Amino acid sequence: MKLISWNVNGLRAVINKGFKNFYNDINPDIMCLQETKMQQDQISMDINEMFKDRYVYWNSAEKKGYSGTVVVSKIKPINVTYGLGKEEHDKEGRIITLEFEKFYLVNCYTPNSKRELERLDYRMIWEDEVRSYLKELDKMKPVVYCGDLNVAHNEIDLKNPSSNHHNAGFTNEERAKMTELLNAGFIDTFRYKYPEKTGAYSWWSYMFHARENNAGWRIDYFIVSDSIKDKIEDAKILSEVMGSDHCPVELDLKV
Repeated sequence: MKLISWNVNGLRAVINKGFKNFYNDINPDIMCLQETKMQQDQISMDINEMFKDRYVYWNSAEKKGYSGTVVVSKIKPINVTYGLGKEEHDKEGRIITLEFEKFYLVNCYTPNSKRELERLDYRMIWEDEVRSYLKELDKMKPVVYCGDLNVAHNEIDLKNPSSNHHNAGFTNEERAKMTELLNAGFIDTFRYKYPEKTGAYSWWSYMFHARENNAGWRIDYFIVSDSIKDKIEDAKILSEVMGSDHCPVELDLKV
């Protein structure tokens, strides 16, 4: 099974930047998108045509043009839920959960802690709630958790760690929450397959020619339950794919 996750930084915008060709060429069994920045009633003919004969699930933010997630699947899920079931977390369209026969799929767009870390306190609450949610799912069947998780876990996961220790996405607090999640019975699939690989990033600033110079961060993940780590065939970062400030990441899973 081929799964793709991609923060598209605006689905309507990326449609005009080669998204359709990428989707058709890679032909994923499941594609998870984050930061779609649109409501379901804004779907264009292009999007409808591209996703025909697929099962498509939208979770849009109440605020228009902000956040939002989508899952597109060839396989019909048993059940679909939106959010964490808590009003304080569920207004920004950040989580969709699909239950399949052998696993749960959770597509997530983690809140950014923002400049001056103004949202860090909320981010800590979010991380605890999501970890608790994933652990409950994992009691029933294995979990595949993916998306833009807005954290570079270790120094190997960004180009310039020394200058970013107090910046959103690389604070000690955010990194510790990722460690807590992994210690709770989950696997970072890319690091499981490539523990020492450097220069492997999924997001680059639009400033300072960051992508051209590969001055990036690895903040997009596929994380799976430890119980299915032997099912991981490969984990890839598709850095050659353009159209967003993020690139897609891929998980090939034996199911």
